Amino acid sequence: MENRAQNKAYIHYNHTDPCRYARWNARESHQFMYARPWQEVLDFYSNAVNGRTSLSTLFGIEGVEKAAHSGSSSPPTPTVIWFEFMVTRHVHNDSEIPEVSEKTELETVSTEDRTGKWARVTFKIVLSYHGASFDGWQKQPGLNTVQGVIEKSLGKFVDENKVQLLKDKGLPIEGYAVVAGRTDKGVTALQQICSFFTWRKDIKPQDIEEAIDGAVPGKLKVLSVSKVSRVFHPNFSAKWRHYLYIFPLNDWEDEEQSNVSGDDVESFRCIVNKDEQGSGRGESNEEYETELGNGEKPCRFSTSRVNQLLLQLEGKLLSYKMFARDTKASRSTGPPTQCFVYHARATEARLPCSEDFVRLMLNANVTKEIESLQNVGVLMGLLLEAFNFQPNLRCKLIPAHHIKCCASDEGEGRKVMCVELVANRFLRKMVRVLVATSIREATAGADEDALLKLMDATCRRATAPPAPPDGLCLVDVGYAEFDVLNCLIPKH
Repeated sequence: MENRAQNKAYIHYNHTDPCRYARWNARESHQFMYARPWQEVLDFYSNAVNGRTSLSTLFGIEGVEKAAHSGSSSPPTPTVIWFEFMVTRHVHNDSEIPEVSEKTELETVSTEDRTGKWARVTFKIVLSYHGASFDGWQKQPGLNTVQGVIEKSLGKFVDENKVQLLKDKGLPIEGYAVVAGRTDKGVTALQQICSFFTWRKDIKPQDIEEAIDGAVPGKLKVLSVSKVSRVFHPNFSAKWRHYLYIFPLNDWEDEEQSNVSGDDVESFRCIVNKDEQGSGRGESNEEYETELGNGEKPCRFSTSRVNQLLLQLEGKLLSYKMFARDTKASRSTGPPTQCFVYHARATEARLPCSEDFVRLMLNANVTKEIESLQNVGVLMGLLLEAFNFQPNLRCKLIPAHHIKCCASDEGEGRKVMCVELVANRFLRKMVRVLVATSIREATAGADEDALLKLMDATCRRATAPPAPPDGLCLVDVGYAEFDVLNCLIPKH
């Protein structure tokens, strides 16, 4: 039985299109996705959670900011209009959430005269957390989960009746948090939404914020807490979810790869066709397919090609069952697998230069006077100049990629590909499978409708294994109608 299970795990899907020999198998795809400097992405997300940077820095918004506030009399460009919206919009404005309730404000918010279930107070909590610091959202025994930390922090706000009920059952005094969407282990969230209700009337939003913020500083942060209608539900009330996947590029991966990738694929196809004709080998020859699987398949992809593949998903209600993993049987067929994708784009960007080594130096030989400097760029320059006389110290304290990006003329960090997806809902691991599959198909030189064709496959082995969770981030959850201005990658 064990041998049979092992053999089954490595069975490959029999693709029949012209790219079948150039396409990576599951193991090759997994290796390509994981052999990357993921720590730099994790550092960026950690800084974003703690407010030291933002997603806008990935796309060079600083230059647009100058244009937006330059006072020029010329008409604003679409990019400037988009930027002004992004910098002025609130994190979450509860007064602009129409589906909280269709009743009037007096009927829904004012509950002083209500009794029973109508008397309870519901709080909406907007929070961010660093995915690498937790074992996912869902509470599980013996694991460090986001839900576990939050519900433990909410225990002090539970009403007396529930406290007594929990004591009678021998359970810990904890609150219960409902979430907009459970994230897997390693997935970061910058604006996750959850709710908590209690019958106590003396609880203030600030009390909840302070309790959660004090639980695991630097890893979990509350952005806002507000009272909302009892009918508000973080999951069922949501109209769209917004994800961003940051895929770090290795040093040898170039921005202009489209022509190179195409030439590689064409050469690969020609060699395969000649070998098949000369040797009489057919596509059913498993030995030959295994030999090709161990050969040099194309390993370069174009971000623009990935973007073209993803664009085909926009504005369509489709079944993504082939792009899901670990779903229940009841949610693996029919309407539960259908998702409407509002926005699907890919573009290249750069991570901001990391400044972690500055903090290391502040703990060593740098005086408090340097710590008070407002211009961190000047501080970096001073440190780099000093390190020219102490190369051994430099090598010990500063990673090579930090020196490279900070010493460059542009001061730029790692080049990355950003994939942005917005849909009414997502299936389990759907975003990660879409990212990995689109990269695989772009590398193999597949047609623009490759992702659409894969939806008609007979099993999930037709799509690539999920991309690493390290690159995935839940950007936001929307409770109003989708607006393209909410997206980070604007439509040109």
